[in-house]
This record gives sequence, C-alpha cells and structure tokens, in this order.
Amino acid sequence: MGHQRQDVERTRQYAKKFVRYKEGAEKYSLGLTKFQALAKEAKAVYKIDGIALVNCEIFEKFLESFREC
Repeated sequence: MGHQRQDVERTRQYAKKFVRYKEGAEKYSLGLTKFQALAKEAKAVYKIDGIALVNCEIFEKFLESFREC
C-alpha cells in the first residue's frame, strides 16, 4: 500500500501547472541554476509577493524548441 501512496503524490506533483524553482529542477532533472535560467529565458516565471512560480506549460513549449529531429 505504501507504494501506491507515493505514486499518487508523484503524479500530483507532476500534474501541477505552476512549480517553484526547486520542484521544477527536480521535475525536469535539471540543476537549480540551469532551471532558473531556462525558465527566465522562456518567460515562464511569475513573481508574486517575493515567490517565483514557473508555468510548466510555457516551460515545456520552450523545451520543445530544442528538440532535434
């Protein structure tokens, strides 16, 4: 039963539209500094009361631009 709970939590984490830098770095398997730089370059960062949130939809579209055919 413990594994199912972890799977639900992991799915919930990956289904988020907005993530903080640390969560995003883990989600996309990037270093924190690299994720921050790419998120800013993608213009996917929203700053609200000193909290930076990254829009995953915008960030993923930006990542697709690096895809090699």
